[in-house]
Amino acid sequence: MTNWPKNPALYEINAWAWLEQLSRAAGQPVTLDSVPDAELARIAAYGFDGVWLMGVWQRSVAGRRVAVEHPGLQAEYRKALPDYSEADVVGSPYSIPDYRVDAALGGDAGLASLRQRLAGRGMRLMLDFVPNHFARDHAWLAEHPERLVQGGPDSLARQPVNYFDVTVDGQWRIFAHGRDPYLDGWSDTVQIDYRRAASRRAMADILLAIAERCDGARCDMAMLVTRDIFLRTWGGVFEPPRAEFWPAVATDLHARFPDFILLAEVYWDMEWELQQQGFDYTYDKRLYDRLLEHDAMDVRLHLTAGTDYQQHLARFTENHDEQRAATAFGGPRSLAAAALTYTLPGLRLFHEGQLDGWQVKLPVQLGRRPAEAGQGAVELFYRRLLAALRHPIFHDGLWQPLKPAEEWAGNPTHRHVVAHRWSLGDELRLVVVNLSSERAQALVPLEMRALAGRDWRLNDLLNDTTYLRRGDDMVGAGLYIDLPPYGYHLFMVERE
Repeated sequence: MTNWPKNPALYEINAWAWLEQLSRAAGQPVTLDSVPDAELARIAAYGFDGVWLMGVWQRSVAGRRVAVEHPGLQAEYRKALPDYSEADVVGSPYSIPDYRVDAALGGDAGLASLRQRLAGRGMRLMLDFVPNHFARDHAWLAEHPERLVQGGPDSLARQPVNYFDVTVDGQWRIFAHGRDPYLDGWSDTVQIDYRRAASRRAMADILLAIAERCDGARCDMAMLVTRDIFLRTWGGVFEPPRAEFWPAVATDLHARFPDFILLAEVYWDMEWELQQQGFDYTYDKRLYDRLLEHDAMDVRLHLTAGTDYQQHLARFTENHDEQRAATAFGGPRSLAAAALTYTLPGLRLFHEGQLDGWQVKLPVQLGRRPAEAGQGAVELFYRRLLAALRHPIFHDGLWQPLKPAEEWAGNPTHRHVVAHRWSLGDELRLVVVNLSSERAQALVPLEMRALAGRDWRLNDLLNDTTYLRRGDDMVGAGLYIDLPPYGYHLFMVERE
């Protein structure tokens, strides 16, 4: 398999719920090695460069028990799946007792078979790596307790939500739950101690072993194991004092697997820092939040950051942690956000069901999801968008943000418009999006002298419309744009 292209399109699939749905449709169990060819052909037809198969690792018995009994989670289950039963609760995919593929999904052999079949259709495979914690029934509690964060009776008494006690091989110990510094501990997990060199080396070995079975890893809450965040959460001293986990493991990983990519789930404005520590891509939650907040000017400001930063961001309008885009943004607005988000440089992350306009956010502890009818207009939009993104210009072209200007004095609606362009040789693409609920007009200077002196045809690849415009106008005052609420264009600009 060749390496990942620049600005790849990645498709997240909830492995357990996906296989359960395929099994119901087939009337018999479907595992990773028996996914129908028609299903893989359906996914490949969109043009994805890779599949992130979320949640393939072994589920924890102890974690499932927590998931079944947790009152707050039960409310979420009922909201997403009103007829849920205890059998639907399979436990969290982020409470991992062992990095083996769960037998219920087809085991390691099933994953290897599916990876080969995906590669045959031009798609790479990404899997999860959860660096911060294990399931609370992981073997290290007995075999290597020194690699985990422990506490004393006072810790358990003062912070019962952050510590738990357990007797292992006849010895009573108190361990910490995995957590971040702003939240209570995750009660189905145990915290790995990154202050210990042995812990960091062991976790690096686990990631290297994962890299032998896939083409990329999505690293859960990656910032939690950086030195500064870990010490803010747990205190103490690192061995040695300036040690960091990610730079060393990323260097080793890329030396052994040059085409492997690391994707960081990261928040708190630490994206650039983790890019510098070796990540190929980092979540762009800042863009997502600004889109959600209706703040077009902040979006435009966000896109003025350097290209070296922009091209290593992972863009999304939904994933398994966020609300469905159709719910969070609303139907028309979600498509406007997508038209902007996925035509930017960086990794383009799509979520299973997003392409059909699904609205139910499924708790990750459930192995079954409700049936949802697809929305034809949404599916058509994404087919057109993904078809356009397959062109080399969106992978190897030069990207530039543009500055929509006031079309006439006293009309402030240009502030709601965000625009950018891609160029590659004689090819040009122009993206213009209205992020507001009111009609908007703007002048968009294309800043390309080569357009002058000719007439040009602007073919909208998302809306089946064509406009004829004079190059002198587009280079001078700018291209006049008049967009309805949440309207968008993706123009292919060609000589008339």
